[in-house]
Amino acid sequence: MSRPLKIAYVTPGAYPLPSLKGGSVERVIEHIVPMLTGSVEPRIYGRTAAGLPRKGVWNGVVCERFAAANKARYAVAVSQAITSFKPDIIEVENRPHLLIKLSRQHPYARMWLNLHSSTFIQRRHISNFELRRSCRLAEKIIVNSDYLRSIVAAQVPEAASKIVVVHLGADTHRFPSVQSAEGGLRRSRLRRANDWTERKVILYLGRLIPLKGVHHLIELMPRLLKRHPNAMLVIVGSPQYGSNTSSVYSRRLKRAAAKLGGSVRFVPYVPYNEVPDWLLGADVLAVPSVRREAFGLVNVEAMAAGIPVVASRIGGISEIVQDGVTGLLAEPTSLTANMLAKLDYLLSNDQLRLEMGRRSREKAETYFSWQAASERYAMRTGIAKSLSSSGFGWKLQG
Repeated sequence: MSRPLKIAYVTPGAYPLPSLKGGSVERVIEHIVPMLTGSVEPRIYGRTAAGLPRKGVWNGVVCERFAAANKARYAVAVSQAITSFKPDIIEVENRPHLLIKLSRQHPYARMWLNLHSSTFIQRRHISNFELRRSCRLAEKIIVNSDYLRSIVAAQVPEAASKIVVVHLGADTHRFPSVQSAEGGLRRSRLRRANDWTERKVILYLGRLIPLKGVHHLIELMPRLLKRHPNAMLVIVGSPQYGSNTSSVYSRRLKRAAAKLGGSVRFVPYVPYNEVPDWLLGADVLAVPSVRREAFGLVNVEAMAAGIPVVASRIGGISEIVQDGVTGLLAEPTSLTANMLAKLDYLLSNDQLRLEMGRRSREKAETYFSWQAASERYAMRTGIAKSLSSSGFGWKLQG
């Protein structure tokens, strides 16, 4: 009987794993990869952090960690560690440049590229020549939405046949529904503690950068308050993951919101383990992104929590939020006015919010769970098929 397929997962070194302070790339890997153990032999490579061993086992997966302040040295350290592992496949997460380096140093391994966003395929990060080279070297290119597939195919048409789409998921245990006994109890406690029992809470959860469009929410609030005087916008996040530093943009947001008094509340970055409670306390999640939103994990996390989403009809969001079923989509051509109309409609219809929340949770359980995402990953990358043909029955760890 053949040995298990050995796969090295190389994260960018931006955040440690487990991703306690943020980093969507690391979060995807920490959820999908452990579910593959028993059928493949995975190993994760990432950055060091206080309290984490340089090499250890996490959720059944060996993780090797290296200093990553200097990305060139990080790449060298990871490459040296991979040499002793000798994987069949090296999957590089979101860094096409790094795939080129590792391919040169490990010619025996098949190379996969997992693109989590369009950021690192833009010209400011990689030339078109190098991007084409990276895609040529990659046996498979994994993306998280049809939208991102179209972006990659447009830039590198010859790689279109290599691209596979794997929609991501949410932890339906970590994110209980507001309509469950546990979620309902936590919601009541949180709303009392925050003095929200008489408020209709619109939540924004994410980075405070222009790309995320938070300014549209502040611009619409005066008009929304005329229709819903008890409405409240709660903005949770900072310009960077894991940091409470400010920026020109975040300071501009706060100056604009100051005119609205207690109807807008800013909450600095919160650790990821606190995110479920903020969702449970809200009535609606607002996602006003203005462009280049490949997927957006916060959308499926809100769905798991049974919270309807009002989001821009942009990027991969329309593949997650089903307009009129699990949430409402606003047209980006007139985003402030469209977000205002959608939020007004939802806040005016308590029963509709409850029904959309119920359908959102159902969709999260049946399609947007990490278990389902892991199965999609295995099937669409061909891991399941190759294991079956080599005599190893496919088995996901639930």
